[in-house]
Amino acid sequence: MPIFILLRRQIRYLYTMFALVDCNNFYASCERVFNPALRQKPIAILSNNDGCVIARSDEAKALGLPMGAPAFKYKEFFRANNIQLFSSNYPLYGDMSSRVMRILEQFSPDVEVYSIDEAFLQLNGFERHNLHQYGTQMRQRILKWTGIPTCVGVAPTKALSKVANKIARKFPKETGGVYIIDSEEKRIKALKWTQLKDVWGIGPALNKRLSAKQCKTAYDFVQLSDMWVRKAFSITEWKLKKDLEGISKIGPETIKNKRAIATTRSFESTIKDLEDLKERISTFACSGAEKLRRQGSSCHMMFIFLRSDYHKKNSEQYRASIMVNISFPTNSSLTLSANAVKAVASIYKKGIQYKKAGVILTGIVPTNNHQLQLFNSENPKHLPLMRAIDLINKKYHTPKLKLGNQDLKRTWKMRQEHLSPRYTTNLKDIITVQCL
Repeated sequence: MPIFILLRRQIRYLYTMFALVDCNNFYASCERVFNPALRQKPIAILSNNDGCVIARSDEAKALGLPMGAPAFKYKEFFRANNIQLFSSNYPLYGDMSSRVMRILEQFSPDVEVYSIDEAFLQLNGFERHNLHQYGTQMRQRILKWTGIPTCVGVAPTKALSKVANKIARKFPKETGGVYIIDSEEKRIKALKWTQLKDVWGIGPALNKRLSAKQCKTAYDFVQLSDMWVRKAFSITEWKLKKDLEGISKIGPETIKNKRAIATTRSFESTIKDLEDLKERISTFACSGAEKLRRQGSSCHMMFIFLRSDYHKKNSEQYRASIMVNISFPTNSSLTLSANAVKAVASIYKKGIQYKKAGVILTGIVPTNNHQLQLFNSENPKHLPLMRAIDLINKKYHTPKLKLGNQDLKRTWKMRQEHLSPRYTTNLKDIITVQCL
C-alpha cells in the first residue's frame, strides 16, 4: 500500500475517533446493583407477561439457555440449573440507563444513545489524549456511580468501534475492558478475528448471501470491490464496508417519526365479555393517540385485531382483524376510540376466550401539513381538549384523565410474577439499609 495512504489513515485515526460504550448484561446488572447476592449467579429476564427469555447473564448463557426460550417450556431447566428469574422491570432499567447516559455526557458533548444499554461518543480533538486511559475513566466512573459494568471500544468509525467493543468484552483481562483500534495493523487484525455474522449491520440473510462469496470474516467482506457491493446490495452495505475500512460513512442516526404506531397486549387472563374488550381497545386507541400527538402526527387508518389463546388447545380458536379508514387525519383520542370500539364490536365472536388484542395506527401524516377535506374534518374543540389532557397527565406522570368508556380504576397490568422492586423510581420500593 502506498505510504501516503497509510499516513492519511493514521491522521484520521488521530483526530476523529468514536467510542462505543456498552453495558455488560445490562438488565441482569441492574438487578445485581441492588441485590449483590446475585453476582456470579445465572440470571434470566423475562418478556412482558413473563412469556420468554429476553436477556441472560453470562452464567446463564454458559448453561445453554437460548435467547427467546419460552418460560413455560423451560421451567424444569430453570429449576435444575438454579437460574434466577426476573420479570422485565422497565422503570428500573430505563432510569439506570438514563443515569449511565448522563455520565457519558461528561466525557463528550456528542453522545448518540443507540439503545437502552449502549451509546456512541464522538471524540474530536483528542489526539493528545491517552484514549485507553480515557476509556478506563469512563468505565470506572459509571461503575462507581451506578454499579453497572461496561466495556469501551474506540476506533475511527462507528462500525470499527463496535468491533473494538466486542474485543474488549471478549478479552476483559487482556484489555482491561477497553480496546483501541488506532492503527492499520490493529484494524486488519481485528477484522480477521471478527466473524461475519458478528459484524454490526449484517443479519442472517445478508450473512448467507455473503457466505456464498466465501466471506467468513469481516476482513473477507472488505476485500470485495466497492462496485460489486453497490450493485449486489445497496448504499447501506457499501457504507458499512467503508466504515470497516476506516473511512467514516455511517453518521449519527436522526430521530424519525414512526410510520405505524402499535399498541398490542396479551391479557393477564382471558376475556370473554364484549364490554371488557371494548374497554381494552379504547385504552389501546387512546395510548396510540397520545403517541401521535407527541410526535406531531395524525392518522387516517386503524388496524384492530383479536386473538384467542392458542395455548389452550381444547378451546375454540379464533382470530379476526379489520382495517378502518377515517375520512380525515386525526390524533384525537375521542375520534380514534369511537372508531376502534365500533370496529371491535364488528369482529367480536361470542364464546371465545380472547387472550390478545391490539390497535395499530397507520396512514400517518404530519398534523400541520396534510390534505384537508371539504365536508369532513376534526371537531375543532378536540384540539384544545387533547392538549389539556396531555398536560395534566404529563404533570402527574400517569393517565389521570381518561375517556368515559375506559375503566377509571384500572391500569394495565401484566403478569409479572418475578418482578423486582422499582428501587429508583418509586418511593414505596426505595432500598432499606440495616445497620447492625
